[in-house]
Amino acid sequence: MRKKILAGNWKMNLLYDEAISLAQDVRQNLPDTRPEVILAPAYPYLAAVNEEVRSQGRIRVAAQDMSMHRQGAYTGEVCVGMLKSTGVYTVIIGHSERRKYHRETGEVLRQKVDLALEEDMQVIFCVGESLDDRQSGKHREVVQKQLQESLFHLPKESWEKLIIAYEPVWAIGTGQTATPEQAGEMHHYIRGMISGVYDDTTAENTSILYGGSVKPSNAGELFRYPDIDGGLVGGASLKAGDFIRLVELLDESY
Repeated sequence: MRKKILAGNWKMNLLYDEAISLAQDVRQNLPDTRPEVILAPAYPYLAAVNEEVRSQGRIRVAAQDMSMHRQGAYTGEVCVGMLKSTGVYTVIIGHSERRKYHRETGEVLRQKVDLALEEDMQVIFCVGESLDDRQSGKHREVVQKQLQESLFHLPKESWEKLIIAYEPVWAIGTGQTATPEQAGEMHHYIRGMISGVYDDTTAENTSILYGGSVKPSNAGELFRYPDIDGGLVGGASLKAGDFIRLVELLDESY
């Protein structure tokens, strides 16, 4: 059975003390609700944030990215073994900002996914279209290509470690949000693709999160759609009160 999940991607925000304080606020004020919670701080804070939330069994810590290389002379990179050594076993791969600013291709992301799964990591894999893609009616084609390039080569059993995050690029950090109908339709389409490549059971057991300016004012309507299993949240994850409210709204969608 797939899980309801709220993941907070802190991106390149917060100083050390601020990050620890936010993690502490989330841990102390997280209500007794059913969704799982994932926090993705910057690399320098992973170990400390993980230590801060460890006592709260429903909170896990994720890295925002990882290298496609196991180790070696790759200055500035962080490898999967380093993440695991800090107690982190979840990683975000394929975020639109990595695709855009770091020119990460489908092949690069495929190698990252393969390595993460070989190392028994859980992967949150991001897909999504640009505004031009949406306006030209190519949004389905773009998302299908992203999945085919990086995920659809995997054996069925690998999907037990995969979470999909659909993030329309035009709705990230812009204040715009896909309508609940647009988001729900794309989530349904993604689940249908997984079913077509694998089977209905694999599709039904895969959590698909929505990412794109999710906030308390719009999350309730988004989370009511049956194929939306939670959110990958950016700005709203930087305020403990907003983030916890999103957890509560997700819980109400059960």
